[in-house]
Amino acid sequence: MTADQMFFSGLADTADHHPDLRASVSRLAGGFGRRYFQDVVARGAQPVELWQALADAGFLGALIPEEYGGSGAGLAELNIIIEETAAQGCPLLSLVIQSIVAPIIAAHGSEKLKSEWLPALANGSRKMAFGITEPDAGSNTHRITTSATRTEKGWVLNGTKYWTSNIDQSDAVLLVARDGEPDARGRAPLSLFVVPTNTPGITMHPIEVALRSTEKQFTVFYDNVEIAEDAIIGARGEGLKQVFAGLNPERVCAAAINNGIARFALTKASRFANDRTVWKTPIGAHQGVAHPMAEAYIGVQGARLLTARAAQISDQSGDAAEAANMAKFLAAETSLKALDQAMQVHGGNGLAIEYGLADLWFIARLHRTAPVSREMILNHIAMHSMGLPRSY
Repeated sequence: MTADQMFFSGLADTADHHPDLRASVSRLAGGFGRRYFQDVVARGAQPVELWQALADAGFLGALIPEEYGGSGAGLAELNIIIEETAAQGCPLLSLVIQSIVAPIIAAHGSEKLKSEWLPALANGSRKMAFGITEPDAGSNTHRITTSATRTEKGWVLNGTKYWTSNIDQSDAVLLVARDGEPDARGRAPLSLFVVPTNTPGITMHPIEVALRSTEKQFTVFYDNVEIAEDAIIGARGEGLKQVFAGLNPERVCAAAINNGIARFALTKASRFANDRTVWKTPIGAHQGVAHPMAEAYIGVQGARLLTARAAQISDQSGDAAEAANMAKFLAAETSLKALDQAMQVHGGNGLAIEYGLADLWFIARLHRTAPVSREMILNHIAMHSMGLPRSY
């Protein structure tokens, strides 16, 4: 057992099966590894073999009830799955998207939507994107302008969404839209809809980004998009409440990706610092190299523990907002520090793609900004945890 495994086996992995789950995911994802993932990204392809292997092992269905083809596990298990996959050099943002849409459909979808989508999401045969961000709304979801208008046949959607991930590879998008006029505070009721991506009126424009990932980003235009009456999730106007069934899990899973990236980076740095010898001495013997790595390791372990705790609170049906926000914040900060230090240990090699570190930078950096910015997390903690006045 490694020191890392020993540290975690008694603290964060609170269930008896968690160490075995970690080992299973690590073995599966490690069979593909960083080189595989880099090659897929370089070719502009999709990691279909890895995705299907995760599905066949039951890992994609962690948050999906057993009666709908899932494993009926929890966020604690999904946290492990996402972290271990990323720790093998395969940070799959699609797993984070799955953590949003599956819980929302499971908690609030009609029986028809559950039966149609949950088994397909669990077995990997279908994917679903999530559309909430808009160019002029930012973090203020109440300012969403994409509208859903009721008709005799169903609904008509109009508007624009920004930074919709992987929609080009998805069979549908779970769309957040205004469903009525704003109140005196400027807040309009919101509703959620499952919209097939091949519906006429949907236009996707790719966003050129620095991310080296298998998921592409899009601006998506919805022009008089007609959908069926039963495409709505749950009751009209309840979308804001419904969406939080997916947003806290999303923050935990974003943290899990960054924790995995940090572990991958520090593992590579440790090996390099042991193997690289200058003047007959491994560079890892020098405190100028060892101490920054040790400090980064401590920060990452703290982020992992906080992430595991947030997942545990969520699974126990507690209010995980504080823990999930703090976990995402800390994981983003500590992973960047760990990755930067790993690159520094490698010297010039740290910038070479073949060493597998530099092309992780913007994936790790993404989660300082998304799915909720560090500033909004600090606002939340200041106001809700510390009782300070609202600043926005």
